[in-house]
Amino acid sequence: MGHEAKDCRSPRPANQNQQHQQAQQNQQQGNKGCFHCGAEGHFKRHCPQLNQNQNNNNNNNNQGNGNNNGGNNNGNEARGRAFVLGQGDARNDPNVVMGKFLLDDFYVTVLFDSGADTSYVSLKVSQMLKRAPTPLNTKHVVELANGKSLEATHIVQGCNLILAGQTFSIDLIPIVLGSFDIVIGMDWLSKQQAEILCKEKIIRIPHPGKEPLEVQGDKSGAVVGIISFLKAQKCLRKGHTAILALVTDASTKEKRIEDIPVVRDFPQVFPEDLPGLPPHRQVEFQIELAPGAAPIARAPYRLALTELEELSTQLQELLDKGFIRPSSSPWGAPVLFVKKKDGTFRMCIDYRELNKVTVKNRYPLPRIDDLFDQLQGSSYYSKIDLRSGYHQLRVRDEDVSKTTFRTRYGHYEFLVMPFGLTNAPAVFMDLMNRVCKPYLDKFVIVFIDDILIYSKSQEEHEQHL
Repeated sequence: MGHEAKDCRSPRPANQNQQHQQAQQNQQQGNKGCFHCGAEGHFKRHCPQLNQNQNNNNNNNNQGNGNNNGGNNNGNEARGRAFVLGQGDARNDPNVVMGKFLLDDFYVTVLFDSGADTSYVSLKVSQMLKRAPTPLNTKHVVELANGKSLEATHIVQGCNLILAGQTFSIDLIPIVLGSFDIVIGMDWLSKQQAEILCKEKIIRIPHPGKEPLEVQGDKSGAVVGIISFLKAQKCLRKGHTAILALVTDASTKEKRIEDIPVVRDFPQVFPEDLPGLPPHRQVEFQIELAPGAAPIARAPYRLALTELEELSTQLQELLDKGFIRPSSSPWGAPVLFVKKKDGTFRMCIDYRELNKVTVKNRYPLPRIDDLFDQLQGSSYYSKIDLRSGYHQLRVRDEDVSKTTFRTRYGHYEFLVMPFGLTNAPAVFMDLMNRVCKPYLDKFVIVFIDDILIYSKSQEEHEQHL
């Protein structure tokens, strides 16, 4: 209202008269077609062309007002647009970027879509997030590319999206999405001043004071379909053929330590295991007790059957290497087992009572930030981790009896420095600094039993090694 037909700013299709005639014919013939455009499959109130004309009028009358603020769009109704693509189409479409990223500790499939006004999240993912949705101030109608409309009433605020190691806050409206978990629209892209490089599949985000942050999307053209176990089971019951394949990269060869030149040149430095007791060195492990300390003995802990089997095996290995020997000392600490990442068990001695009466060694450990300062300007690095480093240092003879531990198979004492003693890191750090002193802060840094060699060139690095 408010203007004549000649002043109407709404675009008129060239075939509007034909569409009107088609609509009249459909009505006369009883066909269930749209009364506006004549096409079948929807009613006039859902006609995409009619909605498009209304949107154009609203945009002309309300320039500068975003869709998400509600404005005057149909009273208290805010309208948004969300482009819908399948993952296969998105990978091959040069105009969009997609990929897998972390959202609140969940890996999700993300579509960066400049054709969407707002950012959306699938209902399934929104239920997984530990965030309560907040009601929208206005009803939000989402217009999809297929002409359908969805109504959203809530928003999930303050979600953490991790892109290229950086965390961004994003607000997401839960709706029904097809192939994607998240669609990131212009509300977030414009806020971050993001630039979409469609050809390279890169999202470039300005980073104040630093180089722009580049987020690499999925460049693969292959689509891997994932189905649930239940669906696969149903397919097998119906007689579908299933092929189980182990896919490996034939061009990738497993690296061996023998492939490293320096290892081949000095094989005696890299044995598979320690041959036996270490030699006497300039530093020996000492246990100095506080005045008045008396021997402490604790009963063995109860162990499971599998742990007892492991205890028997490891005791025999330590005896064969000469690291322990039977003991009759009045001292005694219990044994427990800790499961390692690879599923094996590490035998640990509970020396907490002994540590309480031990005089602490105040030898300083290096600061990590000071060590990293030494690496400036270097390009080549090699890391050496000592094999059973603590077992390469002997215990002083008069202190051997204090390392005694008790098991159901007898009492044993360590001839080499065991794990779990309070002064072990400081004493080992002292030894390593003495051994590596000529090279420290030149091309070597040491932290307890870890050694890092750093150099500026490959030739220099080979010489340092």
